[in-house]
Amino acid sequence: MYQILKKTQFSEKVFEVRVAAPRMAKKAHAGQFLMMRANETGERVPFTFANWNADEGWIEFIFMVVGKTTRCLSQMNEGDYLQDVTGPLGCPTTVEGDRVVVIGGGVGLAIAYPVARMLCEQGKRVSVIMGARTKDLLILTEQFEALPLEHLYITTDDGTAGEQGVVTGPLERICQAGEVDSVFCVGPVPMMKFSALTCEKYEVPVIASLNPIMVDGTGMCGCCRVEVGGKTKFACVDGPDFDATQVDWNDLAARQASYKTEEAAANKHYEEACACQK
Repeated sequence: MYQILKKTQFSEKVFEVRVAAPRMAKKAHAGQFLMMRANETGERVPFTFANWNADEGWIEFIFMVVGKTTRCLSQMNEGDYLQDVTGPLGCPTTVEGDRVVVIGGGVGLAIAYPVARMLCEQGKRVSVIMGARTKDLLILTEQFEALPLEHLYITTDDGTAGEQGVVTGPLERICQAGEVDSVFCVGPVPMMKFSALTCEKYEVPVIASLNPIMVDGTGMCGCCRVEVGGKTKFACVDGPDFDATQVDWNDLAARQASYKTEEAAANKHYEEACACQK
């Protein structure tokens, strides 16, 4: 059993949970994920490490309420216990180059933050682009602002924070100016797709974290199956990071569209927004 030490609500549907997990905290790396089961009858679901502290023995993850399990989790409180927490799983993130741009969209900012922090600790010159549909869906802004970044860009679809538009706006300007050696992106599939297309146009290496498409975390369900360079990969066991220019984004988007979910609708909205900006 794993005790919930702290619970934070960022918006109506987005929460952060801190869990006591001393052994896991000592092994966690940026980009990796954990598997969680809320109770004995609950399903196993993956969440990426948003933060951890090896000395204090805790890990944190961020989630959006989209179904039964995340709804149940949102109703738990400090002092309650999770049935199981397993990790770290997946390959740690590595990014080449001295000048790196980290892009996070929506809840993907929870993944982008530890990556940006890691790169700063490595002495790289890091710029971050934060994106969300509206101001209320931006998370971890204070944490990003506390990092020694070269630049911090904020974009919202409706212009309620930062510049109005999507993340490819600042990204294109940075690429045009030749101020980047490589890019890391994570968020909605359309955001990662258009980030990859922008980087490819300027011959800038780009990594995409496919953490957001994982379901069971073991490769058995097949939901995170993706074609990369013509070969079938699974985000949970082969990734979650891949060369974004090699991902078949159209195939991935088509499969996601078959699920009538809130996320699929959000992906369609983002695809349209990116297309309009291009």
